[in-house]
Amino acid sequence: MSRFSQVAWLVMRKDLTVEARSRELLLTTLFFAVSTVLVFAFGFVRDGRAVEDAAAGILWIAIAFAGTLALGRTFERERYHDVLHALLLAPVDRPAIYVGKLLGIVALLAAVEAVVVPLVALLFQAGLFRYPLRAAALLGLGTIGFAAVGTLFAAMLVRARSRDVLLPVLLYPITIPVIIAGVRGTAALLQPEPDLAMAGAWTGMLVFFDVVFITLSLWTFEPVMTE
Repeated sequence: MSRFSQVAWLVMRKDLTVEARSRELLLTTLFFAVSTVLVFAFGFVRDGRAVEDAAAGILWIAIAFAGTLALGRTFERERYHDVLHALLLAPVDRPAIYVGKLLGIVALLAAVEAVVVPLVALLFQAGLFRYPLRAAALLGLGTIGFAAVGTLFAAMLVRARSRDVLLPVLLYPITIPVIIAGVRGTAALLQPEPDLAMAGAWTGMLVFFDVVFITLSLWTFEPVMTE
């Protein structure tokens, strides 16, 4: 394992170990995501039938809202006692810190999605498990793209007093392409006759977005944290 991978793994393991002990962020994020789905279910499900194409949009809205909540706290622990300053002074590649933080957020959101996806499938009678691998690819790639941008912005705003307000203002305009691709790809799988070609096209679009966002984030993370 290279030094870069070791640092990323240690940062991710530290975040997940702390979260496993407290479960504070996981339970808060999960509660928020489930509450979002339930609120939309009361509005879009009538007489046991959901509005057409509602499930895909609501699923991704819940993921985006929950992800924003998680990202707003991703550097929260490092703010205390100058831990972030000490972390940046360590003789390691700073992009490795970013990758470790990104992997921790993705793992957290994956745990949330493991609950939210079956809930959406149940409440909206959506066939999210007809093509589980394709659905998992859309969710995984979309989550990575969203978290890649969010982790960078969370690092940029870690010292800002109004970071909780600024984060969604900066994050949503940039990640709109990822959310749209996720919604349209998921909707293609949920049609009565699934459009696998269209779902594959949107999956390829998510791969492109992920490569672009992660590359730009790795390139800009060190200058952002230095300033």
